[in-house]
Amino acid sequence: MVPKIFVFIVELLGSHSGFTGAHMNSGLLLCQPAPMCGHRMYNPLEQCCDDDTILLLNRTRLCGPNCTFWPCLELCCPESFGPQRRFVVRLKIQGMKSRCHSSPISRVCAR
Repeated sequence: MVPKIFVFIVELLGSHSGFTGAHMNSGLLLCQPAPMCGHRMYNPLEQCCDDDTILLLNRTRLCGPNCTFWPCLELCCPESFGPQRRFVVRLKIQGMKSRCHSSPISRVCAR
């Protein structure tokens, strides 16, 4: 005979997760490979991998003297050099190695 507390716990858990016993999705039980950054694992919901460095998704950096960008989502690209330096923020393309010359422009930084 199954103890009543066990039945209660199973019913309680099933009511929150939608578990009905007969319709269990076996895909949920499979392990997924953890994302790697170099030789370290990271959580892609909170972090990104930028040149083998784990960064928080909301971290910003300067692009030129007075322009910020998100290194997880964007690139800071110098467009010209010398006294009239100009910087452009470009979008990173997910799943590809993003480069300044081939990524779409997000915005031009003010001088």
